[in-house]
Amino acid sequence: MNYFSLNQKSNPVSFKDAVINGLAPDRGLYFPENITPLSKDFIDNLSEYSFEEIAFEVIKQFVGNEIPKNTLKQIVSETISFDFPIVKIKENIGSLELFHGPTLAFKDVGARFMARCLGHFNKDNSKHVTVLVATSGDTGGAVANGFLGVKGVDVVILYPSGKVSDIQEKQLTTLGENITALEVDGVFDDCQDMVKTAFLDEKIFRNLTSANSINIARWLPQMFYYFFAYKQLYKNHPNIVFSVPSGNFGNICAGIMAQKLGLPIRHFIAATNVNDTVPEFMKNGQYTPKASKASISNAMDVGNPSNFIRIQQLYNQSFESLKSGFSSYSFSDYSTKIAMKKIYQETNYIADPHGAVGYLGLEKHNLQNDEYGVFLETAHPVKFLDVVEDTLNLKIKIPSDIAELVKKNKHSIKIRSYDELKSFLNK
Repeated sequence: MNYFSLNQKSNPVSFKDAVINGLAPDRGLYFPENITPLSKDFIDNLSEYSFEEIAFEVIKQFVGNEIPKNTLKQIVSETISFDFPIVKIKENIGSLELFHGPTLAFKDVGARFMARCLGHFNKDNSKHVTVLVATSGDTGGAVANGFLGVKGVDVVILYPSGKVSDIQEKQLTTLGENITALEVDGVFDDCQDMVKTAFLDEKIFRNLTSANSINIARWLPQMFYYFFAYKQLYKNHPNIVFSVPSGNFGNICAGIMAQKLGLPIRHFIAATNVNDTVPEFMKNGQYTPKASKASISNAMDVGNPSNFIRIQQLYNQSFESLKSGFSSYSFSDYSTKIAMKKIYQETNYIADPHGAVGYLGLEKHNLQNDEYGVFLETAHPVKFLDVVEDTLNLKIKIPSDIAELVKKNKHSIKIRSYDELKSFLNK
């Protein structure tokens, strides 16, 4: 499998090179040259396969022969070694809980898969690779945990100062070893712009790659969620609508990829907070990036989502095709809190702010009688402790490992500009 740049100004590369490079030399995102649908027999009989068997079948064409079959199976097994339950909320709505991994966030899957792929590619390489990543909240912790101790890999994480939750910050600033956290005086878009600029800077002497969802090894494994949900639901609920809390749009983009592989998903909803670049685009067809705004669902505080260009590619750059299978709605913090209260009062289910935005997306969509709505619960409520406890007027039991984490001392390096990032990377 080869990957081409969506900017169309760089030569195609292999899976290995796309993973190691992160971003194409022309600053474009990599995209697979071919997408071969899985057999109808496989899709129709998903219930007969384990999660590991499904994940291997889904990802293998995108890896090709660059990782041996048995090694890839082991990578997949280690990547998804936790639960992906669907919790019934209403008769026609369920929550797909993606927070049962080590850092309590959906990004554990992509981070673990990428870390193991990069570890495999780097096992006989004497050169160090530096994973440079920007985070609006959960990516940093997942990447830090996934890459901790991986031989030959250094991890540098940029995060916006004061704009991630306390637990999110501790997850990326307390590990040490090969993990360094850079605390940026700015917003997530500033962090992301610095990362993209570094990849094009020929005067940086490190071997750089990215672990944001711009990297195919972070992005593609997120297809697993949709297959896992479908396996659990399709016999009783064949017409599934997914509402995905969306920031950088990698997760929902992976869902559309799953659909291209043959998964019969009825409709996608990209539910955002006040950062409404895509919802506005869906109204008028004009894509106008904006400065990101802070919200209580901070992992979605993205004003210029990188992966939306991949979504447009999946719909062949057709606005009409996009509108037929994809909707996007924006919700305020006030609406989010009202939804959190409503879900809890009616069902006793505690949703974090991101999951609540996903739930609102389903309400806005107005499900048809034959449809079953699934909103993705992307992070454990404990990661947003102050917001959840204040909104719902309750105390959440903190898992013991998180309680220990909170006691640890934070270690970060404060930077304000790209020059300071460059200076750090060239040490």
